[in-house]
Amino acid sequence: MEQSGVSRRALGALALGGAAMGLSGCEGAHDTDLNPKSRQFPKDFTWGVASAAFQTEGAQDVDGRGPSVWDVFEKVPGHIKDGSDATVATDSYRRYQDDVDLIAGAGLDAYRFSISWSRVLPSGEGAVNVAGLDHYARLVEALLAKDIEPYATLFHWDLPQGLQEKGGWKDRDTALRFADYARVVVDRLGDRLKNYIILNEAAVHAVFGHVLGEGAPGLKDEALLGPVIHHMNLGQGLAIQALRAGRSDLQVGTTMALQPCRPAGGPWAIWNRLASDGLDALWNKAWLDPLFKGTYPKDMDEFLKGVVQDGDLAITRQPVDFLGVNYYAPAYVRLDLNAPGKIAVAAPPKGSELDAFGRHIDPSGLFEVLDRVRRAYASPKILVTENGCSDAFSNGPAVLNDQFRIAYLRRHLQAVLAAREAGCDVRGYFEWTLIDNFEWDLGYTSKFGLVAMDRKTGVRTPKASYAWFKALAESGRLPV
Repeated sequence: MEQSGVSRRALGALALGGAAMGLSGCEGAHDTDLNPKSRQFPKDFTWGVASAAFQTEGAQDVDGRGPSVWDVFEKVPGHIKDGSDATVATDSYRRYQDDVDLIAGAGLDAYRFSISWSRVLPSGEGAVNVAGLDHYARLVEALLAKDIEPYATLFHWDLPQGLQEKGGWKDRDTALRFADYARVVVDRLGDRLKNYIILNEAAVHAVFGHVLGEGAPGLKDEALLGPVIHHMNLGQGLAIQALRAGRSDLQVGTTMALQPCRPAGGPWAIWNRLASDGLDALWNKAWLDPLFKGTYPKDMDEFLKGVVQDGDLAITRQPVDFLGVNYYAPAYVRLDLNAPGKIAVAAPPKGSELDAFGRHIDPSGLFEVLDRVRRAYASPKILVTENGCSDAFSNGPAVLNDQFRIAYLRRHLQAVLAAREAGCDVRGYFEWTLIDNFEWDLGYTSKFGLVAMDRKTGVRTPKASYAWFKALAESGRLPV
């Protein structure tokens, strides 16, 4: 398939050899639903929407912001499916108050956004750009004025280009610079901004950005996998320590893209089971284990030779107040001795309901990852920090009567209720996303928003799902 056909929403089709994509919407036979006993969420359950700086802010050359790896990546012909860029995106750097008003209008409790590292430290280190911090101070204040709790992600894939030119996450020094950046943020915003997410979907950034070359920084070097994984884990631990040293009244967590890794042909397909276990170690355990156990899975030993230093795993293992779980689909894989990592994509089972990416729409997979975290990692507090559904890929207008999205959200929220009934400590759910935005290598052809945006006029139009999500947030009761 073409290089630009994979994005982070294609997680369910991940393989180190590529991924397949379909063009359907998010509808089909409902054969993987879960049926909780109750449809009522608790009154203190958090309802929110999630976004990312590079996908929404625009204003790439405004107020001293430095370039990120995605600024460079998007300018290479062929990297972005529709030839677009994020120079405007949803114009949220200028129109953040409009975003806040939409969130408040939906009756939501929380907004998960990310801070652009290169707005705060234009080269990734050194002199602080006060104008960049001022923007996030204004955003936080606008949210709090509407009783919306801000959740800030420190790293959502947009590494400052200045650091990439010095080696990026391959270089151990980037982990140290990340901790410096965390200190700058908490020193300025910590009196008002209390909820921090350290990394967003680090597995995606490591694999798609450094092995497959299908996201920034656009590298294709399997040898980078161990250093990048470890230095992101190390940087996360150091950043958590920096935040805790800055203030004692914070809620600090991180967000992982968790997915069940399933062998093609089912559990008895022994050779494919080797591939699915290998992907599970790389995609799930290589991030969960260092954080919660201070270890790496044995499958990672070869990748990590000479990378992990004495004392590092004591740093990666840090207490967190919550784990953010992003879920879209399970991965189906097969053994392929000719593919990088010996892992290749496999199609979902015949007859599976597929989304716009050709991924299996399987709410039971969300239950599976939530229950796995409960059983294997001492039942931490969990927030579902991303879950959502795209229109079929198109350069045309968004679908405003998006009943397929409502059905998708309802079914995945049934899985959340079922997980809670099984003992999972799930405290909140953030839909991806508020407004149709720049969807990485897919440009604007993929639309996940509760709100549509006309790219020519900037007019924002709530979809049917916006009203549905508003009613759910206000009542806490999931309709049948």
